[in-house]
Order: sequence, then structure tokens, then C-alpha cells
Amino acid sequence: MYVIVDIETTGGNMKNGKITEVAIYRHDGEKVVDEFVSLVNPESYIPPFITSLTGITNEMVASAPLFYQIAKDIVEICKDAVFVAHNAAFDYNFIKEEFRNLGFNFEMPTICTVKLSRKLLPGHASYSLGKICPDLGIGNDARHRAAGDALATVELFEILLERNNGILNPEDPYKEFSANGLHPNLSIDTIKKLPTQTGVYYLHNENGELIYIGKSKNIRNRIITHLGNPRTKKGIEMKQNTADISFNMTGSELIALLKESHEIKQDKPRYNRAQRRSKTKIGLYNYTDRRGYIRLMLKPNSGVEIPSATFESMQEARERLFQWIEEYELCQQLCGLYDGNHGCFQYQLKTCKGACVGEESNVGYNNRVSDLLKKLSYGHNNLVIMDKGRNDSEVSLVVIENGRYLGWGYLDEDACIESPQQFKEHISMFDDNGNTRSIISGYLRNKKYKKLIPY
Repeated sequence: MYVIVDIETTGGNMKNGKITEVAIYRHDGEKVVDEFVSLVNPESYIPPFITSLTGITNEMVASAPLFYQIAKDIVEICKDAVFVAHNAAFDYNFIKEEFRNLGFNFEMPTICTVKLSRKLLPGHASYSLGKICPDLGIGNDARHRAAGDALATVELFEILLERNNGILNPEDPYKEFSANGLHPNLSIDTIKKLPTQTGVYYLHNENGELIYIGKSKNIRNRIITHLGNPRTKKGIEMKQNTADISFNMTGSELIALLKESHEIKQDKPRYNRAQRRSKTKIGLYNYTDRRGYIRLMLKPNSGVEIPSATFESMQEARERLFQWIEEYELCQQLCGLYDGNHGCFQYQLKTCKGACVGEESNVGYNNRVSDLLKKLSYGHNNLVIMDKGRNDSEVSLVVIENGRYLGWGYLDEDACIESPQQFKEHISMFDDNGNTRSIISGYLRNKKYKKLIPY
């Protein structure tokens, strides 16, 4: 049994796209025996260029069901079938991600009709759906709509099925292992048993020594990427030396990121050399001078002091600081971007309020600097970030106190918490540093968490 699937989305990848329409046709190898077609409310804005491509507008999906409301229908029609799509990885991974967000592991064998067409129907100039269908006499009056493209794929699938004597086998995601071989102590069965959920994984050599630490939202898929068919010298060497794999489930991607960062610094695995070095080379620091003004300065990260912001290069840091100076009406000289004894250049142009020459009080000036520093912090001095747990009965916690990252842990979802201070009883303490600030700030900006509790 097969299901031929097509989806439409708000964007080209899972980071910035959501499903807006889904069409699924169940096929018994001879004909379509069932179907499911529905618009989906993506709970996000559909960009104009996507609307111009698909014809799906924000108004059309406003009253459409949310994905969780049609999830059961999708599971039922896909039961005990092979997932078929044109560029199957795109459709399959989008749907899999939607189910992952619901806490459900959606896993099916797949067939990609692009790959099969190249193999069974050689000689075409292009194998995109819009090009190969006219070549084969397949009509499609609803191009870039889920039902139209899925039905066109049904016809293509039937041609491929006939060309291959009625038998089409799903792709084997482990075939690269067989072709290139694994370490004698590591079997394909071990990889097949790895979880497909979020966590941190560890690669060990034949002596049990830790050689690599990584994190992933799908541990098994990431291991397949690492060990399937590496092409770099480092990748080939790491594959040859990986004799065992262990893992820790985290539920929350934020905790996976924090755990990975901490353990790489702590254990310094051989193949994490690049990650052992600070990813953010330049930091923004502040101090109060003898006149009582808060001064900002850019300098290389020491790994001891905790910067208010971090940057990849001094050029990037200077550009961002100049923007903040303009936005918060700060002084270039007090921000370390102008040398001189008679006020900064902006003061000479009358666009600086004169803190550099004592014309503006330190109180007024410091208030604006503090506003910037608050913006660059976690947004709240005291904060609990609640996210997914390792199972449905718990939630994860990341605690910020006095503007510093304290650590993370887990809590029973039904636990009675009378005071925010009680959250600290459920966490393990970890160091605050530039990398953790970058990780947490990015996670907060992307709003991936379940809930925020300022206190």
C-alpha cells in the first residue's frame, strides 16, 4: 500500500515555513482507494510571493483546521503504507516536523519519484514535476496546489510502477553503511535502534573514549548523516573510529544546545575541536568610569568575563555598536569608538548630548545605556523558560536570575509551585558564559519555548 502526498507551505524550509495545504491519495498498487485533502491554518503569515505561486491566501486559511486537528486523519490514511512524493524528503520532513511538535513520532518508509524517474525514465532534460509531466502527457490544471500536484504524482507513480513490473521498493536509509562499512564493533541494528527524538549523542572509540558530542532534534537521522557516506577527511576518520554510540534524551532543544555546549567545553572530545573554541570572538563589555558614566567597550572574549553581547568579528561588532549608539543617542567616545580629548565627533556635529565633555549628566546618559544593556540581556533579570520535557508528564526549566543563567532541569507538569524561587530546587547549576548567552538569547528571539515566567 502507498500514499502519494503533496503539501504547500509558507516557506522553503522547516525553520521559517509551515504547512498550508495537504493532499494524500492512498494507492493499492493499481488504483487510488482513499483520499484526504485539506487546507491548513499555518498560524503564521503567508508571504505575497508564496500566494502568487500557490494561490493560497491568508484569508483562505484563516478558518482552516490547525494541523493538530487533522493529524489523526493523516495517521489513519497513512497507516501501513509507503510514503511517496516528488522530492519526498521535502514533504516527509515537513509533515514529520509538524507531528514532532505534537510529541508524535511520525515514521514511514519513503519513495521519491524524482530519484526513481531519473533511474527508470532516463533522458529527460528536467525531472521537476512541472517539466516531466508534460513530457509524459500528464496534465495538471492545478499546479502548485496540493491536490493538483499530488494527482499528477499519482499518474507519474503509476508509470514508474508499470516500468518496474509493478514493484517499487522504499528507499533504504542505511544503504550507505553497507556500501562503505562501519567499525567492526558497530552494527547497523544499533543505529536503527537509536531514538528519533531530541537529545545529545556521544560517539565513542573502541576503547570507550569519547570522540564526539552532538545534539539533534532527531538523533538517529543525525547519526545517519555523520556515518552514512562522509566525504571530508575528518568525517571519514570519525566514522572509522566510531565503535559505539550513546545518548541522553532532553525533550527540549534548548537544553540539548546548553548540554552540548557545556559538555564539549568540559570533555573536549577529539572531533569537536572547532566547537571547543569560542564561536563568538568579540564581546561587548561595560564599566563605570571615575565620573560615574557607564562606558562600553569591545574586546576579544576572555572566557572569564561575561559579555553583554557577542560577535563573530570586530567589524561586525563595530557596525552593530554604531547602530546602537544612534538608536540610544549614546556617545561614541564613551563607547570606545572615538579617540580625542575635546569630545567625540558627533558632539562637534551637535548630535551627541555631551556626556563626553560633561555637559550631560551621568544619570540621564546611564539610563539610556541601561536600556540598551537590558535589551541585550534576556529581557528580564529573573526568568524561567519552560519547554518540552522528556515525556508528556514533565516540562523542562531554564532559570535566569539577576540577569545570569543559573542552569536547567525538569519538573513534573502537575507539580505545585507556589513561588518562582522553588524552580531553582529542580535545576542543576551551570556556568554562565558567552556561548550560553548566545544560545538562550537566540532561542528566546525565535520563541520556540512553551512558556515564559518572569519574576
